Amino acid sequence: SRMPKMVRFNLPDLAPQLGAAMQRVRGMIPSGGTNGQERKEKIEFSHFNTTNYSTEMQTFQNGINETGSVIPTDGEGRGGDKSPSQSFVEGVSEYNRADRDQISEWQAGWNVTNAIQGMFIVSLPYAVENGGYWAIVAMIGIAYICCHTGKILVDCLYEENELGEKVRVRDSYVAIAQVGFGEKYGGQIVNGAQVIELLMTCILYVVLCGDLLRDCFPGSGVDSRSWMMLSGMVLIPCGFLKNLHHVSTLSFWCTVAHLFVNVVILGYCLTCAGSWYWSEVEFKINILTFPISLGIIVFSYTSQIFLPTLEGNMTDRSKFEPMLNWSHIAAAVFKSLFGYMGFLTWGRDTDEIITNNLPTAGFKAFVNFILVIKALLSYPLPFFAAMELFEKSLFVGVPQTQFPSCWALDGELKVWGLAVRTAMVVVTIIMAITIPHFAILMGFIGSFTGTMLSFVWPCYFHIKIKGQVMTLYEKAYDYFIIFLGFLFGLIGIYYSGRAMIKAY
Repeated sequence: SRMPKMVRFNLPDLAPQLGAAMQRVRGMIPSGGTNGQERKEKIEFSHFNTTNYSTEMQTFQNGINETGSVIPTDGEGRGGDKSPSQSFVEGVSEYNRADRDQISEWQAGWNVTNAIQGMFIVSLPYAVENGGYWAIVAMIGIAYICCHTGKILVDCLYEENELGEKVRVRDSYVAIAQVGFGEKYGGQIVNGAQVIELLMTCILYVVLCGDLLRDCFPGSGVDSRSWMMLSGMVLIPCGFLKNLHHVSTLSFWCTVAHLFVNVVILGYCLTCAGSWYWSEVEFKINILTFPISLGIIVFSYTSQIFLPTLEGNMTDRSKFEPMLNWSHIAAAVFKSLFGYMGFLTWGRDTDEIITNNLPTAGFKAFVNFILVIKALLSYPLPFFAAMELFEKSLFVGVPQTQFPSCWALDGELKVWGLAVRTAMVVVTIIMAITIPHFAILMGFIGSFTGTMLSFVWPCYFHIKIKGQVMTLYEKAYDYFIIFLGFLFGLIGIYYSGRAMIKAY
């Protein structure tokens, strides 16, 4: 965020800026020099005094990079030893982390809020249609549970020393999983779940583009699958991304578009308050569709992947739990109001993507097109993160992995590495065309990976690691959440899968 200032022609400020820039560059040069390597992109959480990186991108990238299996290890090439400056020990305040790389509780809360207030809230009114008041109760209850599991997951990072002081001995979800599931398979299980969730998120973005563009141009005769293919052509260059620098400057407009759509929908709902369908919100549950709603709600609250990293980067870690409390309270209030007001406005005519209910064709097309732009700009982030996980699991090089490295010594992707990445973009497009049902697919993902990452595993790891010091009530509560996670997951997978089959 400082580099662009170097090109300004304000001569009185030029010298100190050049000095600071040179000092920063010298600090990034590895001890072995830079021959055959590119400068590793610096990774930080968002700070409010910069706009080059969005909070959503930085949060996600930090969360992935601290998993223990994604951080590039020798410049842009993959496969060297991690330098001391890149290790977790040097990455947190208690191990001499620079103050400028840390974030306050407000910045941490913004990152969490950005993660759990994503663009998929456009399906929350549809969740209320299927679940009535129980869906609203679920939005509040699941927020409470996810807040709790986030706290206990971070608690698993710590152990007490002989003085009774809590010491941070682990750095990531993967490190916790290696204790809970074993060194051999723990990291692989969690990484596999993350890759599935990230790629499914990419598929959702493509499905969303197809549905929105179909409704933008209803008289064109082009169906949603064709629009997905056209949108996918725009996304093919994502296979050539080596880092997020190329897309970070566009991320600010993702946030602007998201806020604009929220304001437009809520504003329109308020103008229709006199004709709201109060009587259509019921306490009845449609067993065939409510599990899909639960999956959508769980999916919208998933943030546990990067919470260990977020807490590790906070200036005052004692404020992590209060930060998590108010960020989830804010999310629960906003999501409940958004879903409730959206359904009250359109009643049983509520679409699975709420913007499709907007009144005039021109107005709806305008808002939908903004959402399409946001979806296209949002796709590179989860795709990049998934590819990092995928490559670190399979393509680091023998003997670390069973396949050779997909990176050349000069830090460039090999031709076959580019082919693999491009093929993965094509796979997400094909999957989107095969399963072109946005809400059903989102419910399936939430029921599958969402319940595991947010409900079951944090509680299981907490009991496994902290069981000896937990009270009977704490154990019972964790077991109850595990039970709910399996219940929501199995029922959601069954009914979401059934709905997909029926949709064909």
